[in-house]
Amino acid sequence: MNTSLTFNDRYINGQVSLPASKSISNRALIISILSDSDLPIENLGDCDDTNSMQKVLFSEDYRFDVGHAGTAMRFLTAFLSRLVGNWELTGSERMKQRPISVLVDVLNKLGARIEYMEKEGYPPLKIQGSYLMGGEIDISASVSSQYISALMMIAPYMEKGLTIHLLGKVVSSTYIDMTLRLMQTFGAEAIREESVIKIAAKPYIPVAYRVESDWSAASYFFELLAIGDGGEIYLPGLFSDSTQGDAKQIDVWKKLGVACRFVEDGVILTKEQAQITSLEYDFVEMPDLVQSFAVACCMLDIPFVFSGVETLRIKETDRLTALINELAKLGYCLEADGDCRLLWDGKKTKAQTVPQIETYHDHRMAMAFAPAALKYAGLIITNKEVVSKSFPRYWEELNQWLD
Repeated sequence: MNTSLTFNDRYINGQVSLPASKSISNRALIISILSDSDLPIENLGDCDDTNSMQKVLFSEDYRFDVGHAGTAMRFLTAFLSRLVGNWELTGSERMKQRPISVLVDVLNKLGARIEYMEKEGYPPLKIQGSYLMGGEIDISASVSSQYISALMMIAPYMEKGLTIHLLGKVVSSTYIDMTLRLMQTFGAEAIREESVIKIAAKPYIPVAYRVESDWSAASYFFELLAIGDGGEIYLPGLFSDSTQGDAKQIDVWKKLGVACRFVEDGVILTKEQAQITSLEYDFVEMPDLVQSFAVACCMLDIPFVFSGVETLRIKETDRLTALINELAKLGYCLEADGDCRLLWDGKKTKAQTVPQIETYHDHRMAMAFAPAALKYAGLIITNKEVVSKSFPRYWEELNQWLD
């Protein structure tokens, strides 16, 4: 279903109930199951990715379809490889185009028995769960941090534990650190020293845990205020000591004119004057926010050079191409420098009369482009339901400012 968006005011005041962190929810689920815990995980995410994870973890079936849930595909590939039994793991057509050989190759070296059912290097997978020895492995860290997190979470149950040597440029390093902190919370003996992660063969202990709100989802409301003329937004459930790397976004939004103040149980965003006329930033630690910042910079006429975008081509869609295509409909001429950089030098052409933004089955395309309706009244977002992947109530929250 499509939706046409028109804001009733360019001044944005209100409060938003953010979803629980999808990244923390999915990790907490895996670790809690491994610990044989019957203690609660409070504020667990209610979104497609987390629901897909739960369906597998609490199922008695042997064939699983995770749809578009990339996190579930990677984490479950590792989880099922150490669970005795014969399993089949598949996903959507897009999921079948997302590579997984880096993870599968390492797991097979550790004693797993995983085969490709169709195209070599890609899902669907046939997994014969077995005993994993562990030891020392090398893995490329330049493709996806989720491969590394998947290995880390099952490592306490390998006979020799696991030492991981990260090769090359480490992308999304903060997500690796998030996994490490969660594992430690559940009693794991795990440390990271630069490019080496050491995990002892010591099982988790049951822990009652509460998931914090999602800093990634918060980006769309920072963006909304940046594009608007003024206002204040209260976001409960966000904290300064967050395990989420995307909490670092506050420093970049400050440059674009949005200040963030921590209060006892959340943050308050206020509109200020933008501090810059161009933005150069390395998004290697928070690649999921590239869409929010790209749209915001275009709406503010702030040229940019974004590096650290290597992983964007293998997300829910090729996000670099999607951004270039859809922002062109609004008159902004972006370019990609291979897989390394996304650039806009300020060049513009005439926008379409009633732009229709394609979402490519990507939740972040829908949510990142919606605030652009502040500048392009009547902007159409296609397949608005894709937000269910991470933020099912996004449109309800946004509706407080829409006609």
